[in-house]
Amino acid sequence: MNQQQYIVQSRIRKIIAIATVLFMLFGLRLIEIQAIRANGYVKKATNELSKSATLLAPRGAIYDKNGVELARSISAINIAVDQTVVNDPVNAAKVVAPILGIPESELISNLTGQRRYVLIAKDVTPAKWRAVNTAITNYNIEILKSEAGISKRIGGFVPERSYIRDYPTGALSSSLIGIINDQGIGASGIESSLDSILAGVDGKYIYANGRGNIIPGSEQISVEAKAGTSIRLTIDRDVQWVAQNAISQAVAAARAESGTVIVMDPKTGHILAQASAPTFNPNDSKTITQNKLRNPAVQEVYEPGSTGKVITVAAALEEKLVTPNTVFTIPYSMKVAGETFSDHEKHPPQRLTTTGLLAVSSNTGSIKLGQSLGKENLYTYLKKFGIGENTNSKLPGESAGILHPVKEWSGTSLPTIAFGQGYSVTAMQATSVFATIANNGTRVKPTILAGLVDESGKFSAAENSESIKVLSDETAKNLRKMMESVVSPSGTAPSAAIKGYRVAGKTGTAQRFNSSCKCYSGYTASFIGFAPADQPKYVVSVTIQDPKGMHWGGVLAGPVFKKVMSFVLQNERITPTPASETHFSLTEAALKNISKNEKKVSQKSGA
Repeated sequence: MNQQQYIVQSRIRKIIAIATVLFMLFGLRLIEIQAIRANGYVKKATNELSKSATLLAPRGAIYDKNGVELARSISAINIAVDQTVVNDPVNAAKVVAPILGIPESELISNLTGQRRYVLIAKDVTPAKWRAVNTAITNYNIEILKSEAGISKRIGGFVPERSYIRDYPTGALSSSLIGIINDQGIGASGIESSLDSILAGVDGKYIYANGRGNIIPGSEQISVEAKAGTSIRLTIDRDVQWVAQNAISQAVAAARAESGTVIVMDPKTGHILAQASAPTFNPNDSKTITQNKLRNPAVQEVYEPGSTGKVITVAAALEEKLVTPNTVFTIPYSMKVAGETFSDHEKHPPQRLTTTGLLAVSSNTGSIKLGQSLGKENLYTYLKKFGIGENTNSKLPGESAGILHPVKEWSGTSLPTIAFGQGYSVTAMQATSVFATIANNGTRVKPTILAGLVDESGKFSAAENSESIKVLSDETAKNLRKMMESVVSPSGTAPSAAIKGYRVAGKTGTAQRFNSSCKCYSGYTASFIGFAPADQPKYVVSVTIQDPKGMHWGGVLAGPVFKKVMSFVLQNERITPTPASETHFSLTEAALKNISKNEKKVSQKSGA
């Protein structure tokens, strides 16, 4: 072997040795990657290629008592972008803006920058997202054929599952049902008060991130979303429609500030309708104002006026201080604690029975009853009827009303409270007072929630409302009979009478307290009643706030009561009731006349 061959072979051996070492090092590195650090590299690759997103949970539906949907969640899409991979904001805006109905300039601003997440469209329909995705795909196919190539390809658009809250009945029960806010949380009405039940629990999903877009079929749920629980209300959609229509027309005709109708089952406390006017369309944000979101049935506090007289009369009957036929001398006006109080119409002194003073709604007669009761007694019965406490009706923002303790009463508190002023109630509280009388003196708390509905559709009834005995059966029965005189031709609300049925109730025309001027300004007109009077099935209350012009409760609220109650009786197939054969007398003269007739009958039968 010559020297040149030796040198060549030596170099070959060195190359082989170096190659062997390099191969061994490469092998060791490969082993490290595949076996030792495999999990770390896979995790790093997964983090770079995968992203996670929130999987929104649908809210539970809201049904009426018969299963009619009042609120529901409909599938929608939120469209977000990763600005870092949009590539061409100007052309992207030209492609997408017309579909989403967003100005190009506004969209360009949201597509330009380095933010990894920007929400550009909320709650679009799945069809609209498909249109956006198709338009982007078609654009990218064309741009890849051009000289611009991949550098101008549009990317970064990401769809997220969302839900639109839909209210199928529109404005029918908007103040009652309420709305949700932009974060999907209940903002008013039942949507707010029962949000913890209706709201679901969001989940999470991961997806493969291919050039800023979800790679189709790569989505995987990591945490399953849990849908909210559905609820069934005690509301009857048909009764609600009649009540809403009636109060809306009455408020408009009287040019009033607002109005409320409540329909209640006195035995169960179930609210069949709770309608308020003015109202709004929850599906149209343009019709929604902060003031309209308030529910006047439980949030508006007012002095009840003459509807409060039934508490005074009930207390006097229960305490055996009077009977329905006890006769009083009723003056037009009387002075108490230096203040003069009078009836709404001037009259000479009258000899009226307890029934009569209730029928004509005498303020001075009610004051006399209040004086016979005394402060402590009257206050006790107001509390028994639930005045000054929340009814716990499941409606948000419910006020407890205002009833000052006796130690804070002035010299004029007793007379004013006796005829229904000097304390404040909500329409729900006032309705509950009459329901107590209708239910043989037992107070059942009003409720709007019938029960819960699970994912399989199984219904679980809510617990029964608490009951409190306020009056004896006898007192309640006599009072109901006395209240029938209110809708008689001699009473203040013949407009509330319903042919074929015995109706009992009471009118109210109260001065409204204006907090801005700390004075009385305007009126509250109301009528609350029940039918059939002998065996009451339903209570209907009508309250109209600040009517312009005519403001008497019997004239404004009586016809609304008649319209709503007539429908309820027919809808529930309540059998007509024959007129009562016996009546309590309204005046001393009538009472004496009855006595004379009874003596004649007795003499004839004795002969």
